[in-house]
Order: sequence, then C-alpha cells, then structure tokens
Amino acid sequence: MTRSLINLRDLSRDELLEVLALSELPIADLGAPMNGLGAALIFEKPSNRTRHSMEMAVVQLGGHPVYTRGEEIGFDTREPVEDVAAIMSGYHAIICARVFKHSVVERLAVAASVPVVNMLSDHSHPLQGLADVLTMRQELGELKGKTVAWVGDWNNVARSLAEASSLLGMSIRVGAPNGYQADPRELDDIQSLGASDINQFTSPEEAVAGADVVHTDVWTSMGQEAENAARLKAFAGYSVTEDLMKRAKAEALFMHCLPAHRGEEVAAEVVDGPASRVVKQGHNRMHSARGALAFLLGVKP
Repeated sequence: MTRSLINLRDLSRDELLEVLALSELPIADLGAPMNGLGAALIFEKPSNRTRHSMEMAVVQLGGHPVYTRGEEIGFDTREPVEDVAAIMSGYHAIICARVFKHSVVERLAVAASVPVVNMLSDHSHPLQGLADVLTMRQELGELKGKTVAWVGDWNNVARSLAEASSLLGMSIRVGAPNGYQADPRELDDIQSLGASDINQFTSPEEAVAGADVVHTDVWTSMGQEAENAARLKAFAGYSVTEDLMKRAKAEALFMHCLPAHRGEEVAAEVVDGPASRVVKQGHNRMHSARGALAFLLGVKP
C-alpha cells in the first residue's frame, strides 16, 4: 500500500525519528530520489513558507515541483477529488495538497497510487509539526521528559505539534479559553501516542509554568476572518508577553509558526527577542519537508 502523510499520528515513533534524521542529512547523501520526477503542489490556500519550502525540498531531491492554484484544480466543482488523484498519479511521484477541508486530502490519499502529503488542512498541519520538533530537538537535545506549552486556539497547528511531541515522549500543556480548547477525549488519545502527560488549562500562566518551550499561533486563522472580533475578545489575556515567558523556565524558548501578529498573540519583545527561534523554525520547514518526502520515497537515513 502506498504510504502517505496526512497526520503525524500516521507515523510511529521510530518512523518520526527516521524523518527527523533524514531532515538533517546533507542533501548530497539523500541520493536525488526524485531525479527526473515531478511533484504536484496543489494550493487551495495561499502560502509563503509552505510554497517556498516545498518547492525547494523537491528541487533538492532532484525533482520538479509543479505549483497549481486551487481554482485550476476545482476539487468537486471542475472534477471529483478522486479523478484528480488518479490523473496526477500518472504525472507525478508525489502529490501534496494544502486544502480547506481535511476530507479532501484524505480522499486524495485513498484514490492516489503515489504518496500524498497534507501541506495543511483544517484538521492538521503535519509539515509544521515536523519543523517544530526538529527545531526543539536541535535546541534541547533529547525531548523525552521535556515540557512544551501551547497558548491559544486548539487548531490544526496545535494538534500536529501535540501529536509529534507525544510521539517523542514530551509533557504537553495547553492553555486556551473555554470554547477554544481541545476535546478531553482527543487529548487522551494523543497521550496514548507516548506523551509523559498532557494537561489543559484555561489559564495561560498555568499552561506555561515550568515549560521548556512556549508555542503560539495567530488567534484568527485563514478562513476564520468573520470570527475575528469574537476571537480577539475571547483571547484577551492570552498574549505571550515577557511576563508570561517568565512563568516558564529561565532558559525557555519561544516558537511560532508565522506569520505573527505582534501585539496580539505575541509581544514584539518576545517574537523578536533572544528566546525566539521562529526564524530557525521557519527554515526547518524546508529541511523537514525534504526529510518527509525522502521518507515517503523510501530513502533510509
């Protein structure tokens, strides 16, 4: 059966470690597994980091990326998702899609005869999660037993970060207001992947207490613009400020998937300060994407 990457929970712990190892190998050691082959990069949602990181990852593996906008494909309007998957499988060695609905990328994976990569859906963002744990490992070493805190909306980025962190044995703490929290049953399920523990709080101060790393994201994601006023009200007090960072460990790091709204979910002094690793985290989007593609194409570290 063709292997795809739709959620990070699709990987075992050992497989996640393989992807991370491949991400850190010199490009020359990967053997150009895509030499002469194409990669379909389908974007229903526009992106900066995802497009650049994925196109370069494909090039570094010897392949040819083909960027296609969502309206050029027209999932279920111009043609069914399944027809797109079948045809693209004949052109490309891998299909990557950044979509609004998670069900679309799931259907692509079922119908395609080549690997499918979720470049973001409303449910998960596995490529961001890979970059997150790659960065944390590079900064902190072994992650088992370390504490990662998430402050803000329990969204697709939070879910993928939690899945990857759990697979690596971390302690996970979530701070979110009522109405924007994770379902406790989902947290129990994520903990079963290997987390030392996972806890959720309405208080951001409690969530970051003693954390090794503090993560956040924008309060209003793409497609949620109509909710912006309500979200700004709900998340008042959840900004990651210098005072909030003082509740974490003295040497705690700050991370954000970007783009960041300074003065909303994070203070400028934090995202631009010495604890911030957002630039390295952004660069690791390319390295971890290269590792993920190599893994799906059968390369061993």
